[in-house]
Amino acid sequence: MEPAAIRMSKRACTDERQINDFLENAHTAFLGLVDDNMPYVIPLNFVYKDGIFYFHGANQGKKIDIMKSNVNACMTISENYGTMVDPTPAKTDTAYMSVIANGKVEIVTDLDEATAAMQSMLDKYVPNYYKAPLSKTHIDKYQSSLGSKTVIFKIKPLNLTAKEHRLNEKLKFYPGRFVTQDLR
Repeated sequence: MEPAAIRMSKRACTDERQINDFLENAHTAFLGLVDDNMPYVIPLNFVYKDGIFYFHGANQGKKIDIMKSNVNACMTISENYGTMVDPTPAKTDTAYMSVIANGKVEIVTDLDEATAAMQSMLDKYVPNYYKAPLSKTHIDKYQSSLGSKTVIFKIKPLNLTAKEHRLNEKLKFYPGRFVTQDLR
């Protein structure tokens, strides 16, 4: 999918490989849902696999209730790489990369797809921790300590935007750096 255009075009990131690398390595996504007319946003672990966002959660609760009435969703992922200083306060800025993707959230019903998504999550968050691959039975039967079944969700983006502002190491703020050093 081609990244969509953004207002601040000089910050646009259109390199698909860079976007994919960013999404493979970022650890927290924020899932935005719409509860009637009120936004509902929750942080979660995720994987981006074959152009699809996957995450898991309980099969009951507020998130599920919202999704039953409105499948529209937004995934936002952002990483902060530091603050860059300037003697002019308004020019002090942040180095970052971010991705925003909109789509429709679905429950993954195919057991092979759900197992592959969860295996990808384990590979991302706890690489090489388990000696054996995840079994389909585990995915099919797992229940949380509260007794709810765990389900896998996916969002195939309808559109995606990516922005970045690369870190200039010479301008990176560190404790003990003062404006007087930068006025020389």
